[in-house]
Amino acid sequence: MRYEGRLFRPPSEARSYILQATIGCKHNTCAFCDMYFEKVYRERPLKDILEDIQMASNAGYNPDRLFIADGDALAMSTENIVEILREIKHTFNRCKRIGIYATARDVIEKGVDDLKRLKGLGLGIIYLGLESGDDDILERMNKADGSKDMILAAKIVKEAGIKISVTVISGLGGQSMWKQHADATAAVLSDMNPDYIGLLTLMLSPNTPVTKWIDDGSFKLLSPKEILQETRCIIENLEVDNCVFRSNHASNYISLSAQLPTEKQALLDQIDEALGHHNFKPEGYRRL
Repeated sequence: MRYEGRLFRPPSEARSYILQATIGCKHNTCAFCDMYFEKVYRERPLKDILEDIQMASNAGYNPDRLFIADGDALAMSTENIVEILREIKHTFNRCKRIGIYATARDVIEKGVDDLKRLKGLGLGIIYLGLESGDDDILERMNKADGSKDMILAAKIVKEAGIKISVTVISGLGGQSMWKQHADATAAVLSDMNPDYIGLLTLMLSPNTPVTKWIDDGSFKLLSPKEILQETRCIIENLEVDNCVFRSNHASNYISLSAQLPTEKQALLDQIDEALGHHNFKPEGYRRL
């Protein structure tokens, strides 16, 4: 129940109890992100985390979902995560799913056996930020992991029996690289074959490299129409099985939701209708 700084969680964890196990993000240098700028990455003492679980219980909390924050929480030692999961299981008897942020590197270092162990103690979903499937874009954005590591991490998570949700950012290639962003992202997502895909749209944050590139003219943003055209290209080329697709974050110009592949055509039709009528969310509403 004790929190430091701003808290972030995936949109699907909106009603989850947030347990802050780490502070900030271990990488924390992505060119588009300022989420953890004010924090220096560290793990909270295990004793404090376990105390927070008891404090929440004493205050009457008994959530059915719980999310372990901040960024890179899976980077903690397996033994510490095991202790946290055991305490959650012992204290919150209504808790049916526990989620956590991770990087591909975290997942690869843990491996299948450790993740199976965590799965057995209640870890139900891992959130990975792919952002783009194109390695040139990932390098420019200073992402820690490349596309091959993301594909490998997805296979490890799925082999461990844990659900995987993958985040992608529309517009991350700008006007000059939008097509390779769309094509490569669809290809990598198809190889990852995640249970969930969350599509966000690039938002500008002060003091990030992307904002500076826009100011000096080296990065040109896509228009709302171009964002939708890029989104259409990604979806059209996706080959996934039994995947929930969501593009309903505040940053998105239109709200999209579908079960893939069965509802792919309906999703494409919805995008075409929005493109035909220029029915996009006003820019000022994208931060709400």
